[in-house]
Amino acid sequence: MPRIAIVSDIHGNLAALEAVAADIRTRGIETVFNLGDSLSGPLLPQETADFLIASGWPSLAGNHERQLLEQRPGRGAASDRHAAARLDARAFDWIRSLPAVLRRDGLLLCHGTPDSDVDWLLERIAHGALVVDDEVAILSRLRGEQARVVACGHSHVPRLLRSAGGRLLLNPGSVGLQAYRGSQPLPYAVHGATPDARYAVLEQVGGAWQAELLAVPYDHMRMARLAGRNGFPDWEVALASGRA
Repeated sequence: MPRIAIVSDIHGNLAALEAVAADIRTRGIETVFNLGDSLSGPLLPQETADFLIASGWPSLAGNHERQLLEQRPGRGAASDRHAAARLDARAFDWIRSLPAVLRRDGLLLCHGTPDSDVDWLLERIAHGALVVDDEVAILSRLRGEQARVVACGHSHVPRLLRSAGGRLLLNPGSVGLQAYRGSQPLPYAVHGATPDARYAVLEQVGGAWQAELLAVPYDHMRMARLAGRNGFPDWEVALASGRA
């Protein structure tokens, strides 16, 4: 089977997306899956939607796609409100078309877990950070799914795990936002080791699946300055430094 690229959590960061797409092309990879949270943020949501629609990449709806469709005046996250105000009807039609889960050739692709776009598959909160959960807890969230490879996003943290039964579990990390702070169900922070855009490559070798987590440099300061101009200083810091 040809190699497969997995991207997630682009958050309207067109510069990061373009850098990742270019890196994917240099590797001769033609199949790309996008795990969602593609547009929400203070950056370039419409331009990112145009890119993804033109790409034809199979894409999922993450929690922010759902939240964009649920937007009401004066309500919801500021990043969703910013994006929703800048998206055209074609972009919203594309969002409505996105599935929550994809199953392809032995792969299970989801944003959070197969049942939830806001739960983490691989992590739990400990001491204010996201840490890898134990295997029993992770497998319980799969609700009996038997796919040999499970790819998820949502946490923005690149992870690569192998279960005792040989199942490959991965999170490619975030293309567009390497750090943030959350408050549910407890306060926590995610700090990337670098502001670089992240994605993963999957392939079968000798009948077994393996993956590589990749970091791609891009003009992150241009996106950081854009976030600052648009009134999101927390995003500006995160995009500039990879720290929340």
